[in-house]
Amino acid sequence: MAQFDIHRNKGALRETIPFVVLVQSAQFDRYRRRVVVPLVRRNALPLNTPTVGTRMNPVFTVEGNEVVLHTLDMVSVALDQLGERIGSLQDQGQRITDALDELLTRSWG
Repeated sequence: MAQFDIHRNKGALRETIPFVVLVQSAQFDRYRRRVVVPLVRRNALPLNTPTVGTRMNPVFTVEGNEVVLHTLDMVSVALDQLGERIGSLQDQGQRITDALDELLTRSWG
């Protein structure tokens, strides 16, 4: 498991959120949980969602699906709840890191 790996979502919302991306550093691989950010189908979001495509919510294409990094829904999941690895967004790692930076360092106002 590597940072920015894409996994299938095994949860109840998998139709709307087909994938999650692992954002946790490999430094914490010995733990039984992983921090992931949902990749939400673009067409599941309202057309006028103002943050789609911004630094906070970049858009990616995964298996032919346009998906949005939904940073505010970042969550920790148990290893056994993480679905199959289907790819990586390693080449987009800076965009993902920027989104997390926007969430964490800009929140003070």
